[in-house]
Amino acid sequence: MNITVIGTGYVGLVSGTCLSDFGFQVTCVDIDDKKIKSLNSGIIPIYEPGLEDLVVKNVRQKRLFFTTDMQNAVTRSEVIFIAVGTPPREDGSADMQYVLQAASSIASFMKSYTVVVNKSTVPIGTVQQVTRKITEVLEERGENIPFDVVSNPEFLREGSAVQDFTHPDRIVIGTASERARNIMRNVYRVLYLNNTPFLETTPETAEMIKYASNAFLALKITYINEIANLCEAVGANVKDVSRAMGMDGRISSKFLHPGPGYGGSCFPKDTQAIARIARDSGSRITTIEAAIRANEYQKQRMSSKVIQRMGDLSGKTLAVLGITFKPRTDDMRDSPSLVILPELVKAGASLQIFDPQGEKEGPWRFEAIADHITFCSSEAEAYTGADGVLILTEWNQFRQLPLKEMKESMKGCWFFDFRNIYQRALVEEAGFFYEGVGC
Repeated sequence: MNITVIGTGYVGLVSGTCLSDFGFQVTCVDIDDKKIKSLNSGIIPIYEPGLEDLVVKNVRQKRLFFTTDMQNAVTRSEVIFIAVGTPPREDGSADMQYVLQAASSIASFMKSYTVVVNKSTVPIGTVQQVTRKITEVLEERGENIPFDVVSNPEFLREGSAVQDFTHPDRIVIGTASERARNIMRNVYRVLYLNNTPFLETTPETAEMIKYASNAFLALKITYINEIANLCEAVGANVKDVSRAMGMDGRISSKFLHPGPGYGGSCFPKDTQAIARIARDSGSRITTIEAAIRANEYQKQRMSSKVIQRMGDLSGKTLAVLGITFKPRTDDMRDSPSLVILPELVKAGASLQIFDPQGEKEGPWRFEAIADHITFCSSEAEAYTGADGVLILTEWNQFRQLPLKEMKESMKGCWFFDFRNIYQRALVEEAGFFYEGVGC
């Protein structure tokens, strides 16, 4: 079976590469000529552990190809995944122009029965929308070529996407067509044989599953952040609270780690989108609307904590450890650092930044405050001479900082652990004033 994946962004590149590793001939197509040339030269545009080795392996074994030739890619494939971006509009709704452009291209070149798979995160009703677009273009061509459109949402976590694709919690297939359903079973046959749960449902339900899942996880993060804030007010310790809550099988310990707010390519966009879908449908989801507001407040609260504890930041230097929205990725989309750092600069601080993958996006993300920041090559370079240190991303290498040496090399003694990766007593023993989130 030949498979085409349209889009070589995060979802498209990971999906196409992993499908080729399942043994399929996979062509990843993109309109960005520069990106395709880079991929064909072995340069991977994103940082994702394990992905580069998998790309090199499958390109070498002639199962994975990269091209800008949409026509050739479409005509030789029975299954075509749409994995393009759906960025948020100003009103929070998903921008569908790239999905519909991809659908139009497929319809322009397809010659025989094709299964079109929506892999992008898309609003409920997109399968019908894509079906109409393909039908419209086929009619313009004067062709009556059979096809089916399937919803097959992705559940990839940045930093562990390869593992998530090859060892998923479930595979969701949304279609009313038995023919398409059988083909999708074959696409994921490797996982089916490994007893991965398959949920076969309607397209609308499959589309809703993705939004509902991400929105729930965002709610859970927001909830524990608000509990952490309350713990600070009443003198409780959120680490113990979340640990005890996680022991309850109805709740589980996952996503119960307080911090500076959620970010990334999924949660902010998907919560906004489902809230917009609900409003447009006359069925508001007030819990999600509240979570969106609370998450923005949490980011602002972190900069306020620093300013309240340290006072006037004029002439002071802060070491910032971590600016990506989570560890094991170079992605800074909606990262809490994008809100927190400008506020600290506005209060007068200079920033010395180190992130293992942060210099890819950091310079242009922080262009507006470039005169007040310095990118460093190590943790030690960042905290040397600083008045305080601020941990925003829980990279593993930040968990074992040489606290006593660190204190001796700093001017000040403030330690803001906004990922709660240190014990207060350990940090204070080294001579720091410790400030966590809810503990």
